[in-house]
Amino acid sequence: MQTRIVKVHEAEEEGGYWAEVEELPGCFGSGDTLDELEQDIKDAIETYILALQENGPPVPPGHEAEEPNLRRWEIAVAS
Repeated sequence: MQTRIVKVHEAEEEGGYWAEVEELPGCFGSGDTLDELEQDIKDAIETYILALQENGPPVPPGHEAEEPNLRRWEIAVAS
């Protein structure tokens, strides 16, 4: 199973969250909760990859999943 690194952001003005997939330029998702965001970004990734498979260019490689059900977020904290 291939995985993608998703960067999660808080939507400051409107509330909720949005996410981006750096290795898939232009692939974004949003949600009022983290669970909604997770589903939306999964759908966005699937749609993005299907479009690449149909129209090119080649799909960028993902990363091998260490744990298939692991939800990993990139989180910045003040030091």
